[in-house]
Amino acid sequence: MANFDLCFEKVIHLEGGYRLHNGPGDRGGMTYAGISRNAWPDWPGWQLIDAGETQGDRIESMVRTFYKAHFWDQLHGDIIGFQGVAFVLYDFAVNAGLKTSVKIAQRIVGATPDGILGKKTIAKMAAYVTDEREERLFIAEFSLAKVFHYKNICLSDSRRRPD
Repeated sequence: MANFDLCFEKVIHLEGGYRLHNGPGDRGGMTYAGISRNAWPDWPGWQLIDAGETQGDRIESMVRTFYKAHFWDQLHGDIIGFQGVAFVLYDFAVNAGLKTSVKIAQRIVGATPDGILGKKTIAKMAAYVTDEREERLFIAEFSLAKVFHYKNICLSDSRRRPD
């Protein structure tokens, strides 16, 4: 079964660690450890950050709890049989949203792409990925689908911008 701690550590590194970011042009606005204030304004960690607490066990625990509850647990990560599969689903859910990540996985395994990770999708994923070779294949297919997802966002954005 997949391990949350391994996935979490990779994702927190990819998200820039325990740092506050407020980059110009970032749709998420202010982010801390990858948590967007625009998307998650009620996250209790913002109270600590607003008070100047951006480091330490308390804020790090809140970040870990947030990611586990809102992404890992929603993906049923603990019952995914392959670490690599769990990681790509989890990482993309953090970046693009839970439903988007699940829909891509559903298309790959032949489930109805409704964005809901239920028993049928979990069963189809388990049947689709039964060994390390199939795990690598799933990860490759998922990665290509992510590229197309981001390509479509870029094309959509470029059509909205005036010349």
